[in-house]
This record gives sequence, C-alpha cells and structure tokens, in this order.
Amino acid sequence: MILATICCRGGSKGVPNKNLRLMHGIPLIGHTIVQAQQSELIADLIISTDSQQIADTAKEFGAKVPFMRPDDLASDSASKWPVFIHALEFYEKEYGVEVEYLVDLDVTVPLKTPLDIDGAIQLALDNPSTEVVITGYEPERNPYFNMMEIREDGLAEIVKKSEKPIVRRQDAPDVYSLSPAAFVIKKSALYNYPHWSKAPCRIFPIPRERAIDIDSLLDFELVEFLMSKKQ
Repeated sequence: MILATICCRGGSKGVPNKNLRLMHGIPLIGHTIVQAQQSELIADLIISTDSQQIADTAKEFGAKVPFMRPDDLASDSASKWPVFIHALEFYEKEYGVEVEYLVDLDVTVPLKTPLDIDGAIQLALDNPSTEVVITGYEPERNPYFNMMEIREDGLAEIVKKSEKPIVRRQDAPDVYSLSPAAFVIKKSALYNYPHWSKAPCRIFPIPRERAIDIDSLLDFELVEFLMSKKQ
C-alpha cells in the first residue's frame, strides 16, 4: 500500500502564504494534489497541515485531511521525519490499512509530473533493499570540479578531492542536487533510522526544469514563466 502525503505548514517566510498563492489561477497546493491524483501507483493521499485554510483548500481539490497537525510538529524547527511517522500511524489507525511505502510530495515543486512521481516509486519497488528514493537533478556545479570550501585557516580548497585533479567536468563523478518533488520512504526506514540520510538511498533523476523548488518570489516568478511557456 503506497500512501502519499503533502505536508505543508501555514507559515512561510520566503514567499508569504506560499502554499495557497495562486499560480496560473490555482493555489500552489492544488497542482501537487492533482499530480498525486493522476499517479498510477499511489493508493491514497492525505494532507498534514496546521492551517485550517490549507485544509479547506485541499478538500476543495478532493484531498483527505483526516487530522490537523499537532503544534509540536508544526514549528520552524520541527523535522519532517516525525511528521511522516505521525501521518502514517494516524492513517493506519483511522483506516485500518497497513502502509508499505510513504511518498511525500512537496508543493513547492509544481512542475513535477505524475511520471516523475511514479518513476521514483517504481525505482523503490524494483529495489526492495533500498529504503529511500529521492528525486534529484544534475547540478551546474560539481564538488569534485568547481566547488570550493573555506578552511579554518582562511584558504579555499576543492570540496571533494580525488587522487588526480579533475580538469574536465565530464570526468568528475556524477552528483545530484536533491529536489523534494517526490520522497519515497519504506515504512521500516521511518523506525530503523533517525534521518533519511542514514538509510540505503537511491536517486531518481528528473530534468532540472521540473525540479525547481520555490523558496523565494524569484523562484515563484521563474516557475510561472516556465509553466506559461509549457502551456
């Protein structure tokens, strides 16, 4: 059983009221709800939020909001890991269903597609020993080639060192920037690891233009432009 969650709080600092801000006439959260509904692998979808306005809007798009998120899981410092566990355990108790995979979908990546979501899920299903699959994209910078860090003595050095200096970006190992478009988690991982980075993990690559994560007004305007161009 594959349960999708959309976890979004009411507050937003980078873009005020971001999750409900209209993008092409649709609240931002609405885009992700529709994408989840079009998935061929997701069995059900629930919303985890502390905002009644977000809850009401989600219901208008046909999403279930079986609970309001507790205050201790809705603070700026709250990790998503216990939010996932809370949502999963509430759902299992409320509906009498045992969940095998939880798929968290972030509303701030509205250009993702149902195929991106299902691709990440299928990668997890095809590799049972893998407990986490995250969408990612090839970044413009590579830590083996053109990313530097500052040492304590003030000097800069390449972030990831190799035996021989890498002089062409094409020769550097593949790296990915993470995108929260889809975050597939095996139920066991939620209890066996304190954080997703500790679990056996794979990356499902998606195109960079579909992986943009809205964190500022500039990001919002960029995504709106790309969405207009696509339409």
